[in-house]
Amino acid sequence: MNWQVYIILCADDSLYTGITTDVRRRFRQHLAGTGAKYFRGHSPREIVYLEDGHDRSSASRREAKIKKLRAEDKRRLIASANNQSQDYSEGLNRSPRAAKGE
Repeated sequence: MNWQVYIILCADDSLYTGITTDVRRRFRQHLAGTGAKYFRGHSPREIVYLEDGHDRSSASRREAKIKKLRAEDKRRLIASANNQSQDYSEGLNRSPRAAKGE
């Protein structure tokens, strides 16, 4: 199974790192408040980093490594060539309301 590591930029400019097998589904869960507890106090704005091709174990290790980075290093990672979020950008950062045209 293909696991992905992602970073979400929140409305308060904080960065959240997580893993999933379906980044679109997981982002919708975060928007709906049914994802991580972190988003109870931080509104998710958009997925700014995506890295795929992992198994569960390597995704978890990569997530832990990214979470230990300083904010400026995370932002450097987001700007790097490793970022695959552009490859998934169609509909990736759209809220359920935006997808319905609201």
